[in-house]
Amino acid sequence: MKETKEKVNKEQEEVVEEQDAQVKDSEVKDEESNQEESEKETSDESVEPTLEEQLGEAKDKYLRLYSEFENFRRRTSKEKLGLISTANKDLMADLIPVLDDFERAMAASDSSEDIKALREGMILIQNKLNKSLENRGLKKMEVKKGDEFDDEMHEAITQIPAEKDLEGKIVDVVEPGYTLGESVVRFAKVVVGAKQ
Repeated sequence: MKETKEKVNKEQEEVVEEQDAQVKDSEVKDEESNQEESEKETSDESVEPTLEEQLGEAKDKYLRLYSEFENFRRRTSKEKLGLISTANKDLMADLIPVLDDFERAMAASDSSEDIKALREGMILIQNKLNKSLENRGLKKMEVKKGDEFDDEMHEAITQIPAEKDLEGKIVDVVEPGYTLGESVVRFAKVVVGAKQ
């Protein structure tokens, strides 16, 4: 009986040891799975801040680019206004001497009765004005009677009955046209011969 008790005790001890081993194994497995989960959580948490950081960097870059563009736009518009005012300033500086000449001519016309001299003075002033404007790129169109009508250069004021050879052509020039560089500043106002 002693032997049986000892056997039963040994068997019980072995079962208890097995159970303890199983419990320890399950605890180890639980710890490992807990560690894996915590590692996943920390890795997930470490990804989120980098995404947030990237988003913050992208927002910062966007704001900087936007402000740089706004500054560039303001700067260029100021430069354009400056160029326009400077261009006008130079033109006005060229026209001031012509105004001075007109004032002198008007003062001289009060005391002078020589019409021929006044006419010569006015022609000189007109030539000076024309030269100043030509230096700035303004040119008078060469339009004369008998030229072909061109709607890109001429403006027809009216049509009148004309001879056969002047039908559809310029009969008279009412106002001359002007170009500035390649663009038309003022169309030449003309009278065109009507087709019969």
